[in-house]
Amino acid sequence: MVEIGGIQKLTLIDYPGHLAATVFLFSCNFRCPFCYSSELVLPEKMKEQPRISRDVFLKFLKEKKGLLEGIVICGGEPTVNDDLPEFIEEIKKEGYLVKLDTNGSNPEMLENLIKEKLIDYVAMDIKASKENYYKANGWPKEKNPELTEKIEKSIKILKECGIGYEFRSTIVPTIHDEKEILEMAKWIGPAKKYYLQGFRPEKTINPDFEKIKPFPEEWLIEVKEKINSLFEVCRIR
Repeated sequence: MVEIGGIQKLTLIDYPGHLAATVFLFSCNFRCPFCYSSELVLPEKMKEQPRISRDVFLKFLKEKKGLLEGIVICGGEPTVNDDLPEFIEEIKKEGYLVKLDTNGSNPEMLENLIKEKLIDYVAMDIKASKENYYKANGWPKEKNPELTEKIEKSIKILKECGIGYEFRSTIVPTIHDEKEILEMAKWIGPAKKYYLQGFRPEKTINPDFEKIKPFPEEWLIEVKEKINSLFEVCRIR
């Protein structure tokens, strides 16, 4: 069941071209060591966090109607919630556009949300190359083939779906290098949009990652130039 962990009442950047609010949902099926949202991911930390009731959220939607254009749904991982479609229906009834942030591990739900016209834009995280996915998402190596098959399905769904989408990767020293980024780009490209995001060494799930120094932006720009041709838009965030 969808549980709301927070609401950012205004964002000018999370939903391209639209004034939006962001709703953060609890729970995730990944354990990315560099994740800085442990309070939405780890059960022992989730217990300590207050919940925002569905009624409070719906009241917010009604109050902001006409002022905001869209709602961004992120987590955690929203698609681990079986009742996510019903949750989004409540948002759509109020006239909002909906952007979904997802790790792509549930292609069946992703496809259904698109088919039912419940989402208008998708941002999908690409954690690593196909071969090394388990190193970035905290799953056992033996589950990598099963997982990457699902990731590939989600990539294909987005590239063929007809709605707005983007792929994005947080670039983390010790997990990524130039070769890894090139492999990631080849895996998902050609595609519309791909963003390389700088790593933030803050309150990470694995505390060791707080000691890692992010790559310089200049280095990211150099690598980006080598993958530009695979995408209509390729930028650093």
